[in-house]
Amino acid sequence: MTESSVAQNAQNVPASPAPLEAPSIRWGILGAGGIASSFAHAVTTETSSHVVAIGSRDPQRARTFADTNLGEDAAGVRIHATYEALVADPEIDAVYVATPHSHHHEHALLAIRAGKNVLVEKAFTRNEAEAEEVFAAAREQGVFVMEAMWTRFLPHVAALRAVIARGDIGDVVSLAADHGQFFDVPVEHRLVNRDLAGGALLDLGVYPVSFAHDILGVPASITAVGQLTETGVDGQISMIFDYPGNVQALLHTTLWAKTPTTATISGTRGRIEVDGNFYVPTSFRVIGLDGSTLTYERPSITGLEFEAAEVARRITAGQTESERMSWQGTLEVLRSMDEIRRQIGLVYPGESTPR
Repeated sequence: MTESSVAQNAQNVPASPAPLEAPSIRWGILGAGGIASSFAHAVTTETSSHVVAIGSRDPQRARTFADTNLGEDAAGVRIHATYEALVADPEIDAVYVATPHSHHHEHALLAIRAGKNVLVEKAFTRNEAEAEEVFAAAREQGVFVMEAMWTRFLPHVAALRAVIARGDIGDVVSLAADHGQFFDVPVEHRLVNRDLAGGALLDLGVYPVSFAHDILGVPASITAVGQLTETGVDGQISMIFDYPGNVQALLHTTLWAKTPTTATISGTRGRIEVDGNFYVPTSFRVIGLDGSTLTYERPSITGLEFEAAEVARRITAGQTESERMSWQGTLEVLRSMDEIRRQIGLVYPGESTPR
């Protein structure tokens, strides 16, 4: 792979569909926390859709949320003091569930049973069994449901998948990805609260786990070691995913340090180095065995608008799931995380032991 051929290939990666060109739908937001704030802002500024209603048990917080994130849409947004009232709102096309992990299952089912399409923040549910119940309900109601794994819809991920498919780095041999953040939070905070399904894996580790699934598929076996926090959730986990054909993924997540949050995909003809944070819009390089380099520059985008646009396209097309983040794909990722938690001995209150 010569430098000139690599540079030429850089011009041939596919472009992701423009979010502003997606159909317009009306969103209701269930839970007015931090990630919901980022999502609402992206929908309002980067897509043709609108946030028309917010459900929160604290109406004043919801009003402040609207005024802060919705621009000109804020004045007309409807504030619902209960989640039941939000999902019953006839003017909503889709509900975005952004409550703690412990409540994703309950709130997704609430919206589905009200006949609403749903986007559920990742991790989708605490475990695979809960996700199966959500998808079964969606199948019965005939509504759209998707996990909000926004990384799968980002332009740099579409580009690096095309590079791999083209054979630029040969046969993939290994993948390494990490996601660690330093959090100095009180013991009742959702990140370290067992009752709210806290811990590194469901909040941070889901990114490298899902990335490995996206690039390599379902592992044949998993080896995991980890340490728990004083509150009994996972503070740090290292994972090895083993695949047929001498392929491995080396993954890590922690609540105790800000790690590089990079990803590397290595093959028989070269490697892809994805800059941190690998799961947000970013740059990457394709480096050949001879040292030749292709650089994909980070686009100037927010990022969450791409998953929102995907939901709008699929709902308008009458579909119930997205091919890029399918129901089966979500179940497979949760199955891997169930196994990881089984190996480190982490069970959340109210759930059966992970299979």
